[in-house]
Amino acid sequence: MPEHFVIIGAQRCGTTYLTRLLDGHLDIEMAKPLRPEPKFFLDDEQYALGIDHYETRFFTDERVRVRGEKSTSYIEHEAAVERIVTMLPDATLVVVVRDPVARAVSNYAFSAAEGVETLPLVEALRADEAGDRAWDEARFSVSPFAYLQRGRYADALERVARHVVPEQLVVLFFEELVADGTALGTLYERLGVDPSSAPAVDGTPVNASPVTDELDAATEAWLRGYFAEPNRRLEARLGRRLPWPQAAGVR
Repeated sequence: MPEHFVIIGAQRCGTTYLTRLLDGHLDIEMAKPLRPEPKFFLDDEQYALGIDHYETRFFTDERVRVRGEKSTSYIEHEAAVERIVTMLPDATLVVVVRDPVARAVSNYAFSAAEGVETLPLVEALRADEAGDRAWDEARFSVSPFAYLQRGRYADALERVARHVVPEQLVVLFFEELVADGTALGTLYERLGVDPSSAPAVDGTPVNASPVTDELDAATEAWLRGYFAEPNRRLEARLGRRLPWPQAAGVR
């Protein structure tokens, strides 16, 4: 049986772009369909059918060495992470993180484009800071309004770490992923596949945040301040500097 990995999040961090690159690798097959996401480990009925159902429902190529799934809701559901490591105990879990300010704006733009969000940008961000907004749990597996909460990556990784050993977790940075192909080297090495069989990074714009540069100084300062503490914890957990601005006005 091929080895497995699961891209568990985060939303609006280039996970679809990463999935497309990985699916183009000769030794990797990504779960189909790519959209909508499988969300197998969130579905009680499907999960109860077991590993054989998972293998036959989402994968068809018996020649590949590695099989992967991408469902970005998983990182927000601790039960899903627990299910993954129960059914696939040796699976690699992949997390992609991004400048949380740019990610929040991209998330807002996506929700607005889908007709879910009706508030102006700053009002929507403030509303998320104030507390949970009601959302249609029958339609969405996670809140479409979690613009700030979703960018607190340290909180999410702390939940994940309760169920996986450090060697099972690969954290990639969006900024490095879209810059060139070197950021994929860590993942290819972990999966044991040949980087030379991978498609080239093509420079296609990914999850643009068109209004990020239009944030007024006060709003940007508030957002940078909001994320300062979880960013410090993220740096400590990963043991490296983050590749995004830590203060307002710094590009």
